[in-house]
Amino acid sequence: MRAAFLAFALIATPVLAQAPANIPSGTYAVDTGHTQVLFTVMHLGISEYTGQFTQPTGSLTLDTAHPANSKVEVTFPIAKVSTTVPALDAHLKTADFFDAAKFPDGKFVSTKVVVNGTNATITGDLTLKGVTKPVVLQAHFTGGGPHPMTKKPNVGFSATTVVKRSDFGVSYGIPMISDDVKLTINAAFAQQ
Repeated sequence: MRAAFLAFALIATPVLAQAPANIPSGTYAVDTGHTQVLFTVMHLGISEYTGQFTQPTGSLTLDTAHPANSKVEVTFPIAKVSTTVPALDAHLKTADFFDAAKFPDGKFVSTKVVVNGTNATITGDLTLKGVTKPVVLQAHFTGGGPHPMTKKPNVGFSATTVVKRSDFGVSYGIPMISDDVKLTINAAFAQQ
């Protein structure tokens, strides 16, 4: 089994590590099973704690000739929040935090893309708990090329930003749990 995985990795790595210019323009869908929306907070001023919203959806419109025309949208279901503590997962879904019953989705929608080599600054609107605020993601192209099994073009990016959760009406536990939250989107997209 290990030998088969290593052989696959050796074959796939050169294919998936192409430069962004070799990725075709078009419409791509979020690969739900290989995309993560992560959040990291400081807990009690002692340790960082990370959770995630699983099963995000969304799309990428990629224009390689005119990168500024590219657009990205990622939606993540609040009820799919996941940490290492089931009781915390349940609490995060309540009105103390994200209020999943009233606000079932979080969403990022880009409004401007500026590309610099394999990096991009993506300005957009983040909506959480019914509040929309502008944020700026610092994104990095992580790889792309034809998927080894489907042969469809795939592309991956990692993007980060820091937001104040209190700006979105999520103030429970401050300052024991930091107001500053690092958001990371590790996204894989498959061409449609």
